[in-house]
Amino acid sequence: GCATLDALRAGVAACTACPLARTRQNTVFADGTGSSGVLFVGEGPGAEEDRAGVPFVGRAGKLLTDIVTKGMGLAREDVAIVNVVKCRPPENRDPTPEEKAACAPWLHRQLELFDPKVIVPLGRHAATTILGVDAPLGRLRARVHDARGRKVVPTYHPAYLLRAPQEKKKTWEDIQLAMREAGISVPGER
Repeated sequence: GCATLDALRAGVAACTACPLARTRQNTVFADGTGSSGVLFVGEGPGAEEDRAGVPFVGRAGKLLTDIVTKGMGLAREDVAIVNVVKCRPPENRDPTPEEKAACAPWLHRQLELFDPKVIVPLGRHAATTILGVDAPLGRLRARVHDARGRKVVPTYHPAYLLRAPQEKKKTWEDIQLAMREAGISVPGER
């Protein structure tokens, strides 16, 4: 029932609903204003994000920033960036279903308060959580889905793109689709 993002941030910071609260340095709530209408959703914080309390600040974060600034032509602060879970899973393991369920109310309220035109889940965990399905990312990307009345365009996680740079072209196609859905001009298109 938090009425503002600041109130929600304070609620997340005090959360002890799952065991991740015992091992975190910081909760990782969000970054950016979302003024462009685009909201990116990652899986969960890594070690650098846990230290900084900000999502996507490591190598994958630099790539996401490049996608936003160089590809989309926006400032990073013009998009919103959140994670499915707000605390770092130990050893950067995947979040458990129980951890994702504990964080789900926080995520859903973030989506309501940011009120994006389009949600871009980054990677399979974020996509399946947002869409409520169990499917490979390859079957979910390259199209617009509807989740709770919101447009959703899943794509590959930047950490995956660092390991598989050949997939960057597909990601750029997904990002262009999300831009069109958000009413953002795609560079080179009229």
